[in-house]
Amino acid sequence: MKRLFSSFLAALDKGLTLANPLFAKAAWHLRHPTRRTFAWGLAALPVLFVLYVLLLIPFTPSIGDIRKAKIEQPAQILSADGKLLAEFKPSNREWVKLKDISPNVVNALIATEDHRFYQHFGLDWRRTASAALHTFSGDRQGGSTITQQLARNLYPDEIGRAPTLTRKLKEAITALKIEAFYTKDEILETYLNTVPFLYNAYGIEMAARTYFDKSASELNVLEAATLTGMLKGNAYYNPVLNPERALQRRNTVLAQLVKYGKLTPAQYDGLARKPLRLDFERQIEPPGPAPHFTQQLRKWLVAWADRNDYNIYSDGLVVRTTIDSRLQTMATQAVTLQGNQLQNIANSAWGTRAGCSADKDLLRTFLRETPDFRAARDTGLSDDDALKHLLADRKLVQSVCDTKTRVQADFLAMDPRTGEIKAWVGSRDFGVDPFDHVQQARRQPGSTFKPFVYAAAIEAGAKPDDKLPDNPVQIELAGGELWKPNDEDEPSGRMISLRDALAYSRNRITAQVMESVGPNRVAKLARAMGVRDSQLDPVPSLALGTSPVTLKEMVSAYSTIANLGGYVEPLMVTRIEDRNGNLLAEFSPATPRRELPADAARTLVDVMRDVVSRGTGASIRTRFGVRGDVAGKTGTTQGNADGWFILMQPQLVAGAWVGFNDSRVTLRSDYWGQGAHSALPIVGDFFQRAQRSRLVDSHMKFDTAQQPGWFAERAERLRNWIESLFARTPAQPDKQVVARAPARRAPVAPPASAVAAPAASEAAGASAVQGEVREMPPLLPAPGSEAAPTTPPGNTVDGETHGGGAAALAPTPTPDDVVPPDARAQGGEGSNNGSGAN
Repeated sequence: MKRLFSSFLAALDKGLTLANPLFAKAAWHLRHPTRRTFAWGLAALPVLFVLYVLLLIPFTPSIGDIRKAKIEQPAQILSADGKLLAEFKPSNREWVKLKDISPNVVNALIATEDHRFYQHFGLDWRRTASAALHTFSGDRQGGSTITQQLARNLYPDEIGRAPTLTRKLKEAITALKIEAFYTKDEILETYLNTVPFLYNAYGIEMAARTYFDKSASELNVLEAATLTGMLKGNAYYNPVLNPERALQRRNTVLAQLVKYGKLTPAQYDGLARKPLRLDFERQIEPPGPAPHFTQQLRKWLVAWADRNDYNIYSDGLVVRTTIDSRLQTMATQAVTLQGNQLQNIANSAWGTRAGCSADKDLLRTFLRETPDFRAARDTGLSDDDALKHLLADRKLVQSVCDTKTRVQADFLAMDPRTGEIKAWVGSRDFGVDPFDHVQQARRQPGSTFKPFVYAAAIEAGAKPDDKLPDNPVQIELAGGELWKPNDEDEPSGRMISLRDALAYSRNRITAQVMESVGPNRVAKLARAMGVRDSQLDPVPSLALGTSPVTLKEMVSAYSTIANLGGYVEPLMVTRIEDRNGNLLAEFSPATPRRELPADAARTLVDVMRDVVSRGTGASIRTRFGVRGDVAGKTGTTQGNADGWFILMQPQLVAGAWVGFNDSRVTLRSDYWGQGAHSALPIVGDFFQRAQRSRLVDSHMKFDTAQQPGWFAERAERLRNWIESLFARTPAQPDKQVVARAPARRAPVAPPASAVAAPAASEAAGASAVQGEVREMPPLLPAPGSEAAPTTPPGNTVDGETHGGGAAALAPTPTPDDVVPPDARAQGGEGSNNGSGAN
C-alpha cells in the first residue's frame, strides 16, 4: 500500500510538470491574442451563454409548478351542513374571469405595458433590444412583457427582483414556459388577478373596490387608466397619497390608447381634463361566520398540509368541519345581544363617556402602563408631570378607557358523545377583538370548578344526601397560614346535604369536601376529564376555582360528565377532500376513554340537575324556557371579575364566559357581575333558539338510572323468592328491580335555608323541605353532635356564596350574588359575595 501511494504521488508530480508549460502557453496567448484566437473567443461566447442558460433552467419554476399555478385554488372550509365558512387565501384577492373584467382595463394594460402581446411568445425581442439601448445610453427602461411580469408576480422567490442578468434570464425562461401552457387570455386573466395595488388589495377586482367602490366589470376608461398607470410604480403613482403624479400617469396611459387606436384625439382632450374622482376605502377580508374557529383551524391545517405535502393556498383542498352553521349563527347572535347589553351597564358604571370618571385612581394606573407614559418619562419628565401630560390628552384618555372597559364574551358548544365542536365564538366582534377567548384566554372558573370536587367525593363513595355542618372552616396551609372560606351568610351549624351544597354553591361545605378527598385527587380528576392544558395548583382553594383555565377545557370536561364519564377529545374536522371531491383524509371521533366511573357520573349529573331546577341556574328554565333534561353550573370569581355558566344536555354541552381582558375591571355590580346574570343569558338564549329550531332534541334524557350489581340483583331475587314462600297471601309476581337513584326534588319553590339566612333572604319565600340525616361514610367527617339541628334541615335560596383565601394564594373566586327578591321569586339564581379572613 505504501508503495502504491508513492507511485501515485510520483505520477501526479509528473503530470503537473508536463501541464505547467501548457498553462503558461495559454496565459501568453490570452495576453497576446491573434486574430485566430480572437475569432475562437467570439465563437465561444454564444456557446458559453447557452450553457449558462441551460444551467439556469433547473433553478426556474418547473412544468408542474406552471400547471399548478394555472389552476391555483385556495382551501375551502365548509360547515357540517355544507355552508362556506372561509377560504384560506394567501392575500386579499378575489379571482374574476377575464370576461368579467371591463375591456377598458385590458385595452389600457396592453397599450401601456405590452402592445405586441398577441404577436410574441413571451419575449418581445424588439422591445428588449430597444430597452437595452436606452439603458446603455443612460435612460433606463423596462423591456418586460406582460408574461415576464406575470412570471415575477407568480414566482418572486424563484426569480427574485435584483437587476441582474441572471434574474432576467430566469424571468425569460419562466415566461417561455408560461406561454407554453397558458393561452393569451389565461395569461391576461392570471396577471390581472395577481398584480398588487397597495392597501392589501391584490388583483383588479379588489383594486376596483378599494379605489372606486365598484366591480372590475364596471370600470370606465379613466378609472382603468388610473389603475393601469399604478403598475409602473404603486407607491410613486399612488392616487391617494400622490394624486398629481397619478393624474399625469393616467393621462400618459390615455395617450397610449390614442397611439394604438383605442381612443380618438378628441376623446383624449375631453378625458385628460377630468379629475381622478376616487372613492377610496380599504378592503377588509370578510371574517366569515366562524372567524375564531377558522383561525384555530388554519394552524392545524397548515401542519397537516406540511406533513402530507399539500399547499392550503393553492391545492384546492375542501375541509369539512364539525361546525353547524345554524348553531354558529345562534351563538353569535346570543353573544352579541348579551354583550351589547352588558356594555351599556359597564359604560354607565365606569363613566366611559367622561374617560372612566367613576374610578380616576385606576385610570391613572392604566395610563402609567401605556407606551405614551414611558415615552414621556424618557423625555425627562417626572412621574407626576408625565401623568399630568397624559391626563391632558383627552383623546388618549378616552381610548384607554374604552379599551379597558370593553366587555368581552365567548361561547363554545360541542357534542359530548363525539367531541364535535358545533359552535365557537371567541369574542363579541372579531374585527375589534380578534383575540380568541375560547382557546387562548385563561381565567379563574369560580364555582364552575366545584363539580370536579363533588365528582371526586362521589367516586370515593359519598352520596348526594350525605350532610355536613355549616360550620366555620379553617384549613392550615403549608407554611402555617390558614385558609378560611366563607359564604355570604354567617355559619349556622345546620346540616346541608352535598346535593344542596352544589345546587346553591356553598363554599364552606365544598371546602370540607375538598379537605376530605384532597386537592391532588381533585386536580388529577379534573385533568383527566378535560382540563388538560392549564396548570392546576393542588391547593385547598382549588375547590373554588382559583387556577385559571380556558372555556374550551371546561366545556370539554363538562362533556365528559354529560357523556357519563367518557372523555372524548374535541374534534374540528371530519374529512379533507381534493378539488374533485376525492377523499384525502377522514377523522372519526375518538373512542371515549373512561375517566369517571359511570355510576359516579350518573349521580353527578343528577345532582347538577338541581342547579337549574331550583338552584343558582334556575333562570335557564324560568326566564328562557329551556325544556328537557338539562344540568349545569354557574360561577363567579372574586369581585365579579369573571362570570361563567355551562349547561349540559345529552347531545350538546354549551358554555359561556363574560368579563374584561383586564381582571381589575369588572361590571361593578353585585347583580350583573354574577355568572347567572352575565354568562347564563348567552347560553339560555342559544339553547332557546336551538330548541325552537329543533336543532336540539328536548326529549333526549341522560341515562342516569343506576344499574344494580350482580350480587345485589341476585340477592333481591332470593329475597323475593323467600317472601313468596312464606307469604300468607298468594305469591305475587316478582317485582321489577328498579335502579336505585338519589332522591329527586320537584322543581318547586326553593327550600328553606339550612343556615341562618339574612332577613332579606328569608323574605324570599323559601319553603322548608324535610330530609333524612344520613350517617356519613368514612370519606366525610361525621358532624359533631353539637351541630345537629333541632329543627328539620332544609336549604337556602341564597345561592353561591364564595369566601376569600389565605394571603399566599391567588384571590379566591366568589360565586354568584344574591338575586333580588323579584328575581328570586321567579326561580332565578341567587348568591352572595363573601370575603374570607386569614
